[in-house]
Amino acid sequence: MSRLLLRTLREAPGDAEAASHQLLVRAGFIRRLSSGVYTFLPLGFKLVQNITAIVREEMDRAGAQEMLMPVLAPIELLQATGRDAIMDDILMHLTAKGGDFVLGPTHEEVVTTTIGGEVDSYRDLPLNVYQVQTKFRDEARPRFGMMRTREFIMKDAYSFDADAEAMNRSYKVMYDAYCKIFDRLGLTYTPVVADSGAIGGDVNHEFMVASAIGEDFFVQCADCGYAANIEAAIAGEAADAASTGGGDSEEMVVHDTPDTPTIDSLVELFRDRGRDITAAQTLKCITLKDADNNMILALVPGDREVLVGRVGNGAVAFDEADFAAHPELAKGYIGPADAQAKSFRVIADPLVRTGGPWITGANEQGRHATGVTLDRDFTVDEYVAVASVAEGDPCPNCSGTLAFEQAVEAGHTFQLGLTYSQKIDGAEFADEDGKLGQMYMGCYGIGISRMVAVIAELHHDDDGLAWPAAVAPYDVHLLGLGAGRSEEVRDATAKLYDQLTEAGIKVLYDDRDASPGVMFADADLLGMPKIVAIGRKSLEKGVVELKDRSTGDRSEVTPEELLASLS
Repeated sequence: MSRLLLRTLREAPGDAEAASHQLLVRAGFIRRLSSGVYTFLPLGFKLVQNITAIVREEMDRAGAQEMLMPVLAPIELLQATGRDAIMDDILMHLTAKGGDFVLGPTHEEVVTTTIGGEVDSYRDLPLNVYQVQTKFRDEARPRFGMMRTREFIMKDAYSFDADAEAMNRSYKVMYDAYCKIFDRLGLTYTPVVADSGAIGGDVNHEFMVASAIGEDFFVQCADCGYAANIEAAIAGEAADAASTGGGDSEEMVVHDTPDTPTIDSLVELFRDRGRDITAAQTLKCITLKDADNNMILALVPGDREVLVGRVGNGAVAFDEADFAAHPELAKGYIGPADAQAKSFRVIADPLVRTGGPWITGANEQGRHATGVTLDRDFTVDEYVAVASVAEGDPCPNCSGTLAFEQAVEAGHTFQLGLTYSQKIDGAEFADEDGKLGQMYMGCYGIGISRMVAVIAELHHDDDGLAWPAAVAPYDVHLLGLGAGRSEEVRDATAKLYDQLTEAGIKVLYDDRDASPGVMFADADLLGMPKIVAIGRKSLEKGVVELKDRSTGDRSEVTPEELLASLS
């Protein structure tokens, strides 16, 4: 340690909110260069190398082949798939003499182009490739140290198959490989059904790790094990679903409700007028348009959000330009009455069918209606599960209920299908009959540098970090207590250091002329699995002091017993 590039800190930096961020900085694993950009110092880089080694071993075991793709991607590639627009808010652009580029946020387009140029026949498939590469995303709000950064190390893998059935098999192999990786990394995780987001495709799973600093939530049923990200979760219909309103016989009445374009403002106004209502009694009506410019009205209870991605056909919410083009629509006061006459296709979550009468917009500025009843005052063209789930909703698979869990994403796997191969020139092959077909793809990502923070969040205590043996920079932290004042202690510690290293055990040797209190505090902070101390008193007894960093258990063993237990 006298030669190690390491400076530990007793206080955490003021901008560090998460325990992992605080401890990684205090322990000298990382240093901030700018917002969302970090340097890995020697101990931190050893963590990265150990995590990467586990990922590589499982990828190789799963039949994937490692390659390395460029960081620079021509903007034309992303334009071909439309992701230049979809991901525009996080893309880092670069203009060079060769044209316009982006710093790769992920590599679907690049790998599709590359493999398309190498594969000619179905005999070349299946194929699975991966890389460990630096990625760049212009995050608006980097947070929690290594959890959300602008530059990060990622393992991304891509499978290529001749048909959907083969893609499913490749996906299962990689799914299982991910489970093995996270098991080896010492993570408690839950694979959940997820939304594909900007990556695309249909089937995909996030591997979620419960955490108080998680920026994601997933729902889980304790009875049957159903688990899904809240953006992909679907609630079942309650067996005893009852009206949330005032009864089927309630008359529809229009009220003046000025300055109430939101659900919250509407609820507050009614309460001020002596009618205590909840958001669940209101009907939220969201105007959308699909890829063919068809207008859609999506209905959900007012305490839920509309998950636009489930509407299909590229549906997006109206923007200001859309409302300007349709002045007949009373923005903030839109209701379902006569929606079809206004050329809307009306879709509703099944919760709308089991609720009501509703309080909703009256299609006039500053006016809402109460007592609005399905099939009397409005009709629905199609029921689609477009509402966000809530704590306590029925499970869609059994009679259980859904509970929320705050979590961080450790990895994500996708079945892309033909999402990219249909858009990238040359991503085709000749089948057994000589006909050309597109390759079915899957992609699989793990944030290597993020794993440092995810593992630290799960493996620490009040004194510092406690790394799992599989990823720890060193196996043993060896302390020579008072070695600066005792030649006998110094010689005994150096001898044990040599014995341990000759046995193939990785040792961090604290040979500094520091007090025992400083040595033990640093050892707890750095978090190697085993802490071994030699001092004058232990030498007199012919033993060394052994501490298990994770459990805190302490014991005295002979050097021979120590070597036997660690070898």
